[in-house]
Amino acid sequence: MAKIDFGGTIEDVVTRDEFPLAKAREALKNETVAVLGYGVQGPAQALNMRDNGIRVIIGQLPEDKRYWDKAITDGWKPGETLFSLEEAAAKGTIVQYLVSDAAQMATWPKIKTCLKKGDALYFSHGFSIVYKDQTGVIPPAGVDVIMVAPKGSGTSVRRNFLDGSGINSSFAVFQDATGRARERTIALGIAVGSGYLFPTTFEREVHSDLTGERGVLMGALAGIMEAQYNELRKNEHSPSEAFNETVEELTQSLIRLVDENGMDWMYANCSATAQRGALDWRHEFRKAVEPVFARLYQSVVKGEETRIVLKSNSAPDYKNKLDAELKEMHDSEMWRAGAAVRSLRPKNWKK
Repeated sequence: MAKIDFGGTIEDVVTRDEFPLAKAREALKNETVAVLGYGVQGPAQALNMRDNGIRVIIGQLPEDKRYWDKAITDGWKPGETLFSLEEAAAKGTIVQYLVSDAAQMATWPKIKTCLKKGDALYFSHGFSIVYKDQTGVIPPAGVDVIMVAPKGSGTSVRRNFLDGSGINSSFAVFQDATGRARERTIALGIAVGSGYLFPTTFEREVHSDLTGERGVLMGALAGIMEAQYNELRKNEHSPSEAFNETVEELTQSLIRLVDENGMDWMYANCSATAQRGALDWRHEFRKAVEPVFARLYQSVVKGEETRIVLKSNSAPDYKNKLDAELKEMHDSEMWRAGAAVRSLRPKNWKK
């Protein structure tokens, strides 16, 4: 493992220099990777592995036509590389359990009977294992239980793979029944297209992931955008101006500079007026949200967020309620303004 200085803290990480794709292929040459679930992470990880020369099959509910048909469109063949969840799990030596967290709880009684001694049970989220008292997911003793958790959506995992950049992932071994669990985990992490891999535990992964999704990555980001947009509109700024100052400049300019060089560099390369205001108000916003993050983290650790997710996502009317919530966001003035702004972006400004 490479030792990297992360802001004064030395961490061990795995890069492609020390564990190249050729080594991953060798480690997985006798494995059949069964990817269960072709919804969010499943397609990206399966396609990346297939492109990297790994033997992959898909497990998907045939009655869920949207995802079954998507798998066929992507080149998976029913009866050859595309099967039901149970059939794929039985055929695989590594079972990538990539159905949703609620679906893992629902399908586990059948999937666990398909696992054979020496198999590996792979997760991309620590949810079901850490909150086993709620999910009932308790693996048998004879299988490796491992995790590779890409730090991005399935769309980003695939997109970054195709453009050659990869996406960073955490990895963990919960149970090593074969003595090969760590090697299998890292090989899979390289095969699914990770830029580099950093160690964690199932518990730390799920605590950070649930906090991040509800916080900066999605919940807090959306909430802060809405608050600023609404304040500008309340003070008679046009929808176009409010959206551009709230979202468009962030996504099309500033966040790209942060990505390339860091927040300090972005601050150093904006106007003196923007610098001064941002440096001052940064502390105000941090103080304002610190108590919210403290409550959020404790809600995650105590399993309250898990309880809410499992109850909501297992309800028979879940999809209808979800569609209604997403429609409310889609139909809001802010995101209708966003659609208009995006439509006006030059398709090729050099012409």
